Parts: sequence; C-alpha cells; structure tokens
Amino acid sequence: MQVHQILKSKGTDGVFTVKPDTKVADAARILAEKRIGTVVVSNDGSTAMGILSERDIVRELAAHGGACLDASVDTYMTPDPISCTRNDRADAILAKMTEGRFRHMPVIEDGKMVGLVTLGDVVKARLTELAAEKDALEGMISNPW
Repeated sequence: MQVHQILKSKGTDGVFTVKPDTKVADAARILAEKRIGTVVVSNDGSTAMGILSERDIVRELAAHGGACLDASVDTYMTPDPISCTRNDRADAILAKMTEGRFRHMPVIEDGKMVGLVTLGDVVKARLTELAAEKDALEGMISNPW
C-alpha cells in the first residue's frame, strides 16, 4: 500500500498548521479541540518547517513548568521533520517512524505539504494489507484449482 492510498482513506480534514510565533498554549488548545496529536509549524500553511506534538509540550511542561506555555512553538518544535511522498510504501514509512521514534510524518509533493500520516494510519493500512494477503493465501489453499 502506498501513502496516497492512506491519505485517500483518511478523508479531507487536512493538516492543521500554526505559525512559528504561535504561543504553545494556543497550539495546545488546537490539539485538544481538534483531538489531534500534532500541529505542523509553517509560515505559509504549505511548507513544513517543524512539528509540535503533545509529547513535546508535556516534555517541556515537566522540564520548565507552565511558563513554557507562553513561549512560541518554534522554541519547542522538532525542526525539519522527516517527510515522505504520496508514492512511498507504507512498510517503508512504518520502518522510518519506528527507527526514528516519531508518530507523525508530513507528505510533501513538489515542495508543498499535501497531507500528514500518523503511525496509527500506517499500522491500520499494513493490517488491512496483511489481512487481504492472508485471505488470498487461504483461498489458494482451500481452492487449489
């Protein structure tokens, strides 16, 4: 399965972006209201200069207390996130996310962000793919001719 198939199955909610000078408290509010795990940091809404996740915020709250909520998101974002294209395979994306220990990956085409895939999206796609392969193999064994 390829990334474009995962994006197609996700629907059209799009990617939530914030500007680099957005306060962490405002980004946290967006995460809570939209029930999402990350926002992409972007000056123009189409290029990914960084990612700020729930984990990033919790880590900074533990280290610096509530004062971090007044900082801008570019202070705590992960800069230059690893990205993929629509033609990348789900198993390759899963390997990158597992090795890098991250859960969100922007999908970039021609320098512009066209979507975001999550670890959950990729795992779901792989499970669907494996179930289809299993059914096909069982069919071949049950009905050899």
